[in-house]
Parts: sequence; C-alpha cells; structure tokens
Amino acid sequence: MFKLQWITKYFNCKNSMRITLIGSGNVATHLAAALKNAGHRIVQVYSRDAQHAALLAYHVGAEAIDNLATISPDTDIFIISVKDDAIIEMVKALARYQKIIVHTSGATNLKDLLAFTDNAGVLYPLQTFSKTKEVDFWAVPLCIEAANDDIKTDLEKLAATISNNIYHVNSADRKILHLAAVFACNFPNYLYAVAQQLLAGHQMNFDMLKPLILETAQKVQTQLPASVQTGPAVRNDVVTMNAHLQMLKAEPYWQEIYTLLSQGIIKNNNGGHRDK
Repeated sequence: MFKLQWITKYFNCKNSMRITLIGSGNVATHLAAALKNAGHRIVQVYSRDAQHAALLAYHVGAEAIDNLATISPDTDIFIISVKDDAIIEMVKALARYQKIIVHTSGATNLKDLLAFTDNAGVLYPLQTFSKTKEVDFWAVPLCIEAANDDIKTDLEKLAATISNNIYHVNSADRKILHLAAVFACNFPNYLYAVAQQLLAGHQMNFDMLKPLILETAQKVQTQLPASVQTGPAVRNDVVTMNAHLQMLKAEPYWQEIYTLLSQGIIKNNNGGHRDK
C-alpha cells in the first residue's frame, strides 16, 4: 500500500467523466456531490427506492431511475455504492455495457467483479458518512485498485479531482484496512453509546464526556495510540477495575466487554504498572 502525491487537483473540462451512480445511500450521496463539484457529469442515479434516487439525482442534476433496464450507456464509469451482498448482482446487470465498473466497498474482492467483467476497479473512501453532515472530501483517503493499467490511470485521475489522499490498496490489504476501521470507528462509537446510557441512567449528560473524547482523538493524530493509553487497566489497578465490574452487575454484557477490553489493554502494555 502506498500513497500517491498529486500536483494538480483538477481535470481540464474536456477530461471530465460521465458517471452513473448505483446506489443513493450515505457514501453515494457524498461521492456524488464531490464528483459534481469537481466538474464531472452525473448521468443517472439508480436506487431500488425511486424516492431516494430522485432526491439524490435532483441535487446533482442527474436522471433518477429505479430499474436497471433503463440504464443509459451514455456513461464512462459505473460506481456501485450498495450493500456488499448486492454488489455482484449489480455487476452482472451492468457488465454488458462494457464500461468501467467500480465498487466502493471495503470488503469486496476485486476478483469477484472480474468473474463478470474485465473493466473492473475499486474506489473505496475510508470515512464514515452521514447524509446530514458535510465532509471535506479533499481530506478523505481514497483507496483504489484496478484490473489493468488503463483503468488504474483513469481511477487515479478521477480520484485526484476529489481527494488529496489517494492510495493504491489491493483487495487483501483493503480487507485489513476495513477491519481496522471497524476497531477504530464502529466499536468506539458503540462504547460512546454505552457511556451515554450509563450517564443517562443516573441523570447525567453525555456532553460532559465530549471534551475527553475530543482530547483522546486529538492525541492519536500525532502519537501512537498505545503511547497515550490511560485508565485503570494500563495501571493494572485491580481494585478500581473490580469496583467498576461491581457497578455493572446489572449489565452482565457490559461487564464482559469491560473485562475483555481491560485484559486487552493490560496485555498490550505487558501488564505494566504505569502511573497514569
């Protein structure tokens, strides 16, 4: 895996691409906006939900469709942004147009597409997206993979029009990256939810934890996570950890999570007794 550095950010107008988006969810919504703002033409937006397709298509000046039979061949690239278990179904339906077909999944192997088309690639944005929150797409890491050098060049050029952070990542490494993202994003967010419920159960506001959360996130921007680990587990403070477990006796599932994470921290720090 290596990062590409780019001098120019924009295509010339004559090099803008015609793009059809398959999907209208969070990733598709942000990707469509970034591509349109970069000067590309969004030809169509497909979704099984006609209203969802219409809403996104309206914002990017595209045609909304809810039937793959009405796909226009007047496109340079199909970008599939749907649930992983629906990707191959979309590829099968689109392969006959002999256009570039890419998906935005972190977990789907490029070889799965190559069973149906030689014009395959991956454009995986490593970010969490919500339709209601803006994202600076220039800062989003874009991981690309391609079936051949021509498609790789096209994806490099396309990616460079919307992001300053472009990486070549093969399917095996992308799966590891996706797994790491679950640990770095999905799991901490679940733990935020647990913390919020704990506080709410005692009439306290989750806002009190937000400065702590922010400070922790800022530390790992410049330091290795293990070097800034704090808390009773890193000190191997058994008395405090046992007290915490006793406080969680009404929630045995949370007790189990607390125990597993504490054991992981202790192991990661070799059972040290650091003064934190």
